[in-house]
Amino acid sequence: MATRTSVRVDPVARDITLMLDDTLSPDAQAALLAGAAREALGDAQDMNRQALGYVPEHETFVDGARRDDLTKLTPRSTILFEFKLLTDIVEWIDEQLIIHSPVRTERFARSHVWFADDVEMDPLNPPPAEQYVVLNAQPYARKIERGLSSQAPAGVYEGVATLAKRRFGNVAYVGFSYRSFPGGAIGKWAQTASAEKLSRNVRGGRVGARQDWLTRQPAILIDQGR
Repeated sequence: MATRTSVRVDPVARDITLMLDDTLSPDAQAALLAGAAREALGDAQDMNRQALGYVPEHETFVDGARRDDLTKLTPRSTILFEFKLLTDIVEWIDEQLIIHSPVRTERFARSHVWFADDVEMDPLNPPPAEQYVVLNAQPYARKIERGLSSQAPAGVYEGVATLAKRRFGNVAYVGFSYRSFPGGAIGKWAQTASAEKLSRNVRGGRVGARQDWLTRQPAILIDQGR
């Protein structure tokens, strides 16, 4: 189902029903334009609600400048409402994870795994979801996060999460955490005799708890807000 990332209201480009009447005062023309803009915004919000299950936050721009409202319009003002979709955040974070990944073999950079509501997905074509999670499938991801790679001395996931929070924190929750991932290379390693011995000696407890501990990976969480 389609979504709207932005909606533009331009009095010059509108059809005859929205053309401004030159016989009206400038204030009356501006009020007519504001009403048309609010109607267009409402239509776009309804479309996004149907497609996403929620109405994403948006920013308002008047003649290219960010505004908090539609006051002080002129009859020739161009209005743009830009929606902040979680899918935009997914694509940005995926790009940043690749940029900040160690590149000695590129294996780590190719091992970021994305989930939409716990279902694996392609970050270049993310489906609508209430929550997205990304983690790395390599067994050494935790070592890299602790700064044990000379190419990423500050780690990767927590740093990217911090950057994303600064950029998108006003429209979505972005957080750093650890998640268990029993698949990929980390899942295979967790089944080895050496991993089992490590979990018994260091973690102890039930088999299930030890497996969870062995497969916990640094992760970034994105959702609509908390």
